[in-house]
Amino acid sequence: MRFYTKQHKHHCGIDLHARSMYLCILDQSGEILLHRNMRANPDAFLKAVAPYRQDLVVSVECMFTWYWLADLCRSEQITFVLGHALYMKAIHGGKAKNDRIDALKIATLLRGGMLPQAYVYPPEMRATRDLLRRRLHFRRKRSELLAHIQNTNSQYNLPEFEKQLTYASNRSGVVERFADPSVQKTIGVDLGLLAYYDQMLRDLEYFILRTAKDHDHNTLYRLRTVPGIGKILSLVMLYEIHDINRFARPQELASYARLVKCARESAGKISGTGGRKIGNVHLKWAFSEAAVGFLRKNPNGKRYYAKLERKHGKGKALTVLAHKLARAVYYIWKKDTVFDQEKFLAT
Repeated sequence: MRFYTKQHKHHCGIDLHARSMYLCILDQSGEILLHRNMRANPDAFLKAVAPYRQDLVVSVECMFTWYWLADLCRSEQITFVLGHALYMKAIHGGKAKNDRIDALKIATLLRGGMLPQAYVYPPEMRATRDLLRRRLHFRRKRSELLAHIQNTNSQYNLPEFEKQLTYASNRSGVVERFADPSVQKTIGVDLGLLAYYDQMLRDLEYFILRTAKDHDHNTLYRLRTVPGIGKILSLVMLYEIHDINRFARPQELASYARLVKCARESAGKISGTGGRKIGNVHLKWAFSEAAVGFLRKNPNGKRYYAKLERKHGKGKALTVLAHKLARAVYYIWKKDTVFDQEKFLAT
């Protein structure tokens, strides 16, 4: 957890919503200078903070509406701090809760040096990162369609499909397997949506790959030297990490990727683990997929995984391998080098 500890003359906490925001501005002594509700509008915000622009810092909670305010503060050269939503909830939870109280608490945490920070992703790559996340959503919707066809086939106790329906060339004759016209219509709708998703995802991935080359194509190609990390996984890692210097140690990257369990301990007694939802879920997915891909067509990798499986068990062995891949990605990025499998398996 990283706290924003720098002191300023004016501290502004904002409880931000889609159409409204509650502002609270404190001075160095903690006196409230401004505390009111207003429209979530750039002009209204700048007008409200105009008397306090001298050495002003602004903070909001990391919710879906923070993009425009961060970009506005950046263009106006106002210091902006993004608060980590889960950590802030743990720190300033109280009996009563409303917008007025929340804005005051954010400003108070900011003034006291107790505001947990989240990363303010720069606008230059933010849109492409969001497009990658949207692509993953569409991929999962496509998988749901394939699973529905398989489940319907099992419902009627029909023979298994001889070929994988993932490929469009293997889908001919699927509708005719079912006798009932309503079932045929259901499967036909699924196949029609699959055809649409296939074309849309091809166009989307081509656009993302073309855009990524303008950002950091060297790192992208170095990440692909790791067995199991292809075009899409390297893109996810590139855009979700963005800047490897955010992490002082490889363990910090592993923690951010949700590959580390944090023990809850008091008076020498461990009462389980926590913080499972703190971190980047997209990196968690990417490194988990990379661990599975690392074993594919990799005899040396499979032998190494067998050793991990004997020591940790099947489920935990994959997590250990994903954690190790995250550390490898950290050093590949940090040292501008390529993947060395012999060294990876020896350590």
